[in-house]
Amino acid sequence: MIAVMGDFAFQTGSWRVFHRKLERRLAGSNDWYEFGGRCRAWELMDGAGNVDDHELDDPGGAYRAASLRRCEPGTRAWSIWWWDSRLAGVGPPVHGTFVDGIGTFRGEDELDGKPIAVRYVWSEITATSARWEQAFSEDGGETWETNFVSAFTRADDE
Repeated sequence: MIAVMGDFAFQTGSWRVFHRKLERRLAGSNDWYEFGGRCRAWELMDGAGNVDDHELDDPGGAYRAASLRRCEPGTRAWSIWWWDSRLAGVGPPVHGTFVDGIGTFRGEDELDGKPIAVRYVWSEITATSARWEQAFSEDGGETWETNFVSAFTRADDE
């Protein structure tokens, strides 16, 4: 199944978000931080794009972040870029599609100067909720460590 414009339409609107973040990534840590946040999302270009704007109440310091998503012409797969206000520049994209209601997106990045594979998964999508998770791999995607999970609940003002 190939991606279609509007795959991220479910995210349009305002959300309360419960985040769980692994204290240290790819370091054998089992300690998680938990914190809240808010998100507002909207479609661009008749569903060919999507933006979300996050306020994260991280215990290490609150910050803002955003995703920009684009449905690629021709392939119809999605590319996603993450922009974190704590970092310089925009991160490298992940690419993927939705199959049977689950969106899986993969890409390459660095952690502490070492190359890693990155995976985002959108799942459990309903009209009032969704789940997003991020995982890293040091071995090219053979094994994955989930290090960030976000549970989205539609805000009351929607």
